[in-house]
Amino acid sequence: MDIRAGQGYDVHAFESGDHVVLCGVKIPHNKALKGHSDADVGMHALTDAIYGALADGDIGQHFPPSEAEWKGAESHIFLRHAIKRATDRGYRISNVDVTLICEQPKIGPHAIAMREALAQIMGMDVDRVSVKATTSERLGFTGREEGIASMAVATLIKD
Repeated sequence: MDIRAGQGYDVHAFESGDHVVLCGVKIPHNKALKGHSDADVGMHALTDAIYGALADGDIGQHFPPSEAEWKGAESHIFLRHAIKRATDRGYRISNVDVTLICEQPKIGPHAIAMREALAQIMGMDVDRVSVKATTSERLGFTGREEGIASMAVATLIKD
């Protein structure tokens, strides 16, 4: 059996705004995340985890931020691309695990909606999608509330 694991990491800084998009869910907040696309840090880390499991580069190689067509793009486009590359090679995604690292906004009240959004985008059962959060105990850029970081792991199985 061919089982592969990949990990991803992403960071986006805060800027002026009234909401963030995390794992496909729009969350009211007193700031927005700065990025070339919609800056969904959770979905970007997850996309990179899938590319990593495939040894297929990273999100920036597939969707260069220098290309105007990706300006403001919704991150589900990137995630669906990674999934298609996996399925085209005969893999199915067994499970995924996303960790959001931030002081604010609070993730707990939105975690179920995030799991459901990712499961829908990925065509997976929600019990195979984990979304959780942690703080950095007020240390570093996330602790100073300058941005959000995310880590993700994806397990792929060749059918």
